[in-house]
Amino acid sequence: MRICLIASSRFPVGEPFHGGMEAHTALLAEHLMARGHRVSVFAAPGSDPRLHVEELATVPFEPSPAARRDVGAMPEVWMAEHHAYLGLMMELARTGKDRFDVIHNNSLHHLPIAMAELVDLPMVSTLHTPPVPWLESALMVARVPTTFVAVSRHTATAWEHAVAAEVVLNGIDTTRWSAGPGGARAVWTGRIVPEKAPHLAVLAALEAGMEIDLAGPRQDEDYFVREIQPLLGDRVHYAGHLDTAALVDLVGAAAVAVVSPVWDEPYGLVAAEAMACGTPVAAFRRGALPEIVTARTGALAAPGDVSALAVAIEEASRLDRSHVREHATRHLGVARMVSAYEDVYRRAAAGRAA
Repeated sequence: MRICLIASSRFPVGEPFHGGMEAHTALLAEHLMARGHRVSVFAAPGSDPRLHVEELATVPFEPSPAARRDVGAMPEVWMAEHHAYLGLMMELARTGKDRFDVIHNNSLHHLPIAMAELVDLPMVSTLHTPPVPWLESALMVARVPTTFVAVSRHTATAWEHAVAAEVVLNGIDTTRWSAGPGGARAVWTGRIVPEKAPHLAVLAALEAGMEIDLAGPRQDEDYFVREIQPLLGDRVHYAGHLDTAALVDLVGAAAVAVVSPVWDEPYGLVAAEAMACGTPVAAFRRGALPEIVTARTGALAAPGDVSALAVAIEEASRLDRSHVREHATRHLGVARMVSAYEDVYRRAAAGRAA
């Protein structure tokens, strides 16, 4: 098939990945191409050119002096993203039918959904987040059916008041995320932002008597300075924003991976990545994490309870790493995800033709 894959205009789809959405988009595109599909990825400048990227033109918007006087005007970065997706959808309305068989909207922007009726192509849209106002508003005005996919049962349930979505669990490359030797330290990976709450992971690890490494982009610098920096020292180390190869080494050499969200994780990619390395997971029981972490692969704690998470760290670190790795390769691999999306694309195309 000829597949148009719409990604985020804010962060490049390339190493080191800014977050799970970018990693998911790259993996999906890579493996669809490996199966013989023709994929074009519309993504932010700086994305991996091996993915056949067509850059979303996020040209800075310069409002006129008169427009600047509007105290209610949207931020300029919002306008730049708006123009990027508006330009893409208008171009697809003109030429998309000649270039593609299906559109897969893998972004969080509202315009691909709201403007789907202008493009004479079937559209598949993946829900990566809990309900947000802009996507809900797009659903209200969309007159052409879009096939919706949710990344977990939890996410599908969260959206069911607005749209029905089938579930395709995210996948990971279990050859790239390979088994590691384990070690004595804990590890936390992800975007360093308040809703991921790495400071709680640190406090829990220290309470469990374990040193911990942190890795990920400092997306909220104020939060990092306020909550993380005072905890750093001999027992708590920040490794920086690492690419996949370095993350595999770090996670594979850990005794346990700690996942500490204070929001409902739509999926929890870092948990799946850790399990592929054979590293068991200790996590708060939030969002989709109970769908991913089993009694043989980790331990779950009451949300927000640092002492309970410390107990989970101790329990998880005693699990058999080979069982953890086996579960990941059997249930969380990329081949299953790609096959599921191929099926979704074909059904969406058949439905549009009918």
